[in-house]
Amino acid sequence: LCLQVPELEKATVRIRQPERVRRIIQSLREQGVAKLQVISDFDMTLSRFGCNGRRCPTSHSILDSSRIISEDGKKKLKDLLHYYYPIEIDPNRTLEEKRPLMVEWWTKAHELLVQQKIHKGDIAQIVRESEAMLRYRHGEFFDQLHKNNIPLFIFSAGIGDILEEIIRQANVFYSNVNVVSNYMHFNEDGVLTHFRGPLIHIYNKNNTVLQGTEYFQQLSTRTSIILLGDSMGDLTMADGVPSVENILKIGFLNDKVEERRGRYLDSYDIVLESDETLDVVNGILRHILTE
Repeated sequence: LCLQVPELEKATVRIRQPERVRRIIQSLREQGVAKLQVISDFDMTLSRFGCNGRRCPTSHSILDSSRIISEDGKKKLKDLLHYYYPIEIDPNRTLEEKRPLMVEWWTKAHELLVQQKIHKGDIAQIVRESEAMLRYRHGEFFDQLHKNNIPLFIFSAGIGDILEEIIRQANVFYSNVNVVSNYMHFNEDGVLTHFRGPLIHIYNKNNTVLQGTEYFQQLSTRTSIILLGDSMGDLTMADGVPSVENILKIGFLNDKVEERRGRYLDSYDIVLESDETLDVVNGILRHILTE
């Protein structure tokens, strides 16, 4: 496997079933470019988790901590985070318990943002002033997919307007990139009035949100999937695809590595530990795409 994809020798790579991974990559290559699509999370998957010992911001936190949010608004958003985030990552709670609470969290956060009278015209500047970064060698990743007309479907529980702006400012927002996320709705004066439905939170990133979307209908022939995520909630992102023949799940394990390793190795085919690059993904794509 490493002969074909030397990047898999990196110290950050963990694979529980190398033979299975080799077979999937081989199948992806045999099925060819015409059948391939990439489905990816955004925050901490395509964007970086950390930089110089500091956490990089998510699309939500870029907005939450920006100068256009009042001090009172910032405090309330932080309080929500401190209350709901431990629930999100609590291994002892079931998904059934978590889902309604995640809806509650996202809904309250969105309502707080609406109260801030955010202007559409401020979004680009907020992103520019933030420390958001795409992972190292994201250029090669986006370029390879674009040149080969491979659809990149970004499925995010973050804020669509912010993450699109991050991709735009990196000059890689190509025509093959399609985003499903939480989008703001601005009135004719350019002021945020509400978030458009359906609400996407970390535990409903699956076909319930995408049922009947044209996007998945169009891609019914794209039965080979590379899935990229950084949480357990990301594992269901391909659930809306009509008929999956091959799927390779690559998980970025950014945090609490020792504690979470077992669960990630049980769920993802390839686990990348504290790896701020897209090297492995690029290497696999290169192997699949070479004649």
